Amino acid sequence: MYDLVFDDKVIDFMNKLPKSIKSRIFTKLLLSKENPYRFFEKLSSKGYYKLRIGNYRAIADIDSRNRKIQVTLVGHRRNVYKRD
Repeated sequence: MYDLVFDDKVIDFMNKLPKSIKSRIFTKLLLSKENPYRFFEKLSSKGYYKLRIGNYRAIADIDSRNRKIQVTLVGHRRNVYKRD
């Protein structure tokens, strides 16, 4: 089982979402703890992975050695891939 670790900006973003969407995202992330490679897809140009949750995406770094999923970004699919 992998550990889920959230960046502060992910927590801030999820607190602003409606409860139904927040619950859906969190449930999907909890399901991925058993085998993250079943749910996450590797992004082609970067070393990160994405998880599709309806119109939202979670971007994470998966560390197999330490069995950790570091969720770095959650956002709507139209602007989640635009990094500042």
